[in-house]
Amino acid sequence: MSQAKTGILLANLGTPEAPTPAAVSRYLRQFLSDTRVVDTPRVLWWPLLRGVILPIRSPRVSKLYQSVWMEEGSPLMVYSRRQEKALAARLPDMPVALGMSYGKPSLKSAVDDLLAQGVDHIKVLTLYPQYSCSTVAAVWDELARILATRRRIPGVTFIRDYADNELYIKALASSARASFEKHGEPDLLLLSYHGIPQRFADEGDDYPQRCRDTTRELVSALGLPPEKVMMTFQSRFGREPWLTPYTDETLKMLGEKGVKHIQVMSPGFAADCLETLEEIAVQNREFFLEAGGTKYEYIPALNDDPEHIDMMVSLLTNSR
Repeated sequence: MSQAKTGILLANLGTPEAPTPAAVSRYLRQFLSDTRVVDTPRVLWWPLLRGVILPIRSPRVSKLYQSVWMEEGSPLMVYSRRQEKALAARLPDMPVALGMSYGKPSLKSAVDDLLAQGVDHIKVLTLYPQYSCSTVAAVWDELARILATRRRIPGVTFIRDYADNELYIKALASSARASFEKHGEPDLLLLSYHGIPQRFADEGDDYPQRCRDTTRELVSALGLPPEKVMMTFQSRFGREPWLTPYTDETLKMLGEKGVKHIQVMSPGFAADCLETLEEIAVQNREFFLEAGGTKYEYIPALNDDPEHIDMMVSLLTNSR
């Protein structure tokens, strides 16, 4: 019996192709049109999206992208490509393809690439440590749409998430310790996760629990007393309530209460991007310092750190 040839689909959210209003508008239009992300009835949502949100947000967001854009491109794409390259080097017998839910390279192009290399089993690693319907499930939906057009489909192993994976926690702890060693141990370590509408959680999304699982294991690994760690949620959008406490409001409150030294990490992001490099490292730093804080450091995402790649290799080789 011949052995199946396995390929790896590395999936993340996506990014505009350029830090321009036109490119950002194209990206946001695709992203905000996904019902997994915004489930407002289309008849109400599309006129609002196309007539109000995209014309207003795209120029503003493009300026933010310009502030973090790297020589090789968008940070998310740069780090994702480095992860893809590192995985390919560690797993030479498994073709690796990067695919994004929105923008390029698309998930379809990644699947096509793997199948063209004769792969008959695909292991899907979505780079969202904590499952959410708005991220991981969106990859599942798109993968199903892609394969629905094919007469012959490959076997699929879908790694749902890795919120409390031992090697993931170990990598996060190493990153935090390195920051403590460099900058001194802070008064408070703030763990800021991307938010989702509270309604999604009320309807069954277990994302908040998976964030709590990561927080619990990381606090344990670092040996920190619970009062020295806080968990918050960032990047809310729209008017309905999102998961609380909100990162920006919490940082303002902490500065006003006399907390002087804070370090922030975003364990829900496998690669640095606009939401970490601009929102957390710049905007939220200003909120804290203006409110009375004196010292603030952002602890980078794990990106292509060797311990992060070790974790990915372990996840992929131990899944069936």
